[in-house]
Amino acid sequence: MDSTALRTALKELNGQRDLRIEFAGSHPCIVKRALLVPQESDGLVKVTDGSHIYVFDAERVAWIEIG
Repeated sequence: MDSTALRTALKELNGQRDLRIEFAGSHPCIVKRALLVPQESDGLVKVTDGSHIYVFDAERVAWIEIG
């Protein structure tokens, strides 16, 4: 998966849904009430829960659950 595909998949995040994302070879990361950060000049895919910002490596994503 590339950054564009990951950003497209995460467009469902509106601050009212939780994100569970797993990377190849690691445990899942859970972000409660996740919100996709608008694309910035650095090109990184970022998600926030309002108090933390999570930066995702799109090439290592194994699967995503939005609930």
